[in-house]
Amino acid sequence: MNYPIRTHALTRRYGGTVALDGLDLEVPEGSIFGLVGPNGAGKTTAIKVLMNLQRPSSGRAEVLECDSVRLGPSHFAQIGYVSENQKLPGGMTVEGFMNYLRPFYPTWDDALADELIRQFDLPRTRKLRHLSHGMFMKAAMASSLAYRPKLIVLDEPFTGLDPLVRDELIEGLLPRTENTTVFISSHDLSEIESFASHIGFLDRGRLQFSEEMGSLAARFREVEVTLERPAAIPQQWPATWLNAQQSAAVIRFVDSQFEAERTMAEVERLFGGGLQVAVNPMPLRAIFVTLAKAGRKAAA
Repeated sequence: MNYPIRTHALTRRYGGTVALDGLDLEVPEGSIFGLVGPNGAGKTTAIKVLMNLQRPSSGRAEVLECDSVRLGPSHFAQIGYVSENQKLPGGMTVEGFMNYLRPFYPTWDDALADELIRQFDLPRTRKLRHLSHGMFMKAAMASSLAYRPKLIVLDEPFTGLDPLVRDELIEGLLPRTENTTVFISSHDLSEIESFASHIGFLDRGRLQFSEEMGSLAARFREVEVTLERPAAIPQQWPATWLNAQQSAAVIRFVDSQFEAERTMAEVERLFGGGLQVAVNPMPLRAIFVTLAKAGRKAAA
């Protein structure tokens, strides 16, 4: 399998602060990989190192089989990059900006560029500095898709956008991802969940896990156990059962390695028989909150 993005022991320090701590990451070719994590987890730092906007303190990052510190024009001609803090030449019109970019990209597709301008309803003659934030992000997305890149890197592209604009950006992106790998960091977990094929969870600069979305959704379950009478949470608590809470005779927790037969056997071993047990799937946001809380508790 090919990996358009791969890192090994990637570390980035700012003085005494470690933003990335030995990051080992592989993004499969053709995937839509969502990198999620709390504020300050290191997501933007990782992308800046991948795009050679910052140098690693140690370790290595490879993008399109090239060391990130050696990325050059031929590589960037195959990479689409959109960031919430992106800078575009504000004095250019939308159409003038697209025309300006054309010579830099051998695979530039004029028909696709026109199609994207129409789909995003971009005002061709308006200067970029006069666009709303939503229109500005649409212009950035259109300019990054028009040359059919092999890799699309999106750094918090949905921040500050209303739901309609987010939907329009996604509707413009997804049909153009054939033969393309998408790497996206975002706090908008409900949107990520709707289209990501893979998820990586970054916390305090360390990758906690990286897996297919279906596998992640299958192994996390919220479990509610109703006891015959109130009882304390057992001290011998499985390490994969997170964020235990108790209210009278009801105990709730999240099983991060759920297997129906094994989990039920463990519940009966700890609490005895005659129980009512409810097991519920969890959306990505609930999984994210569970992991973030468990991480803070472990760090305390």
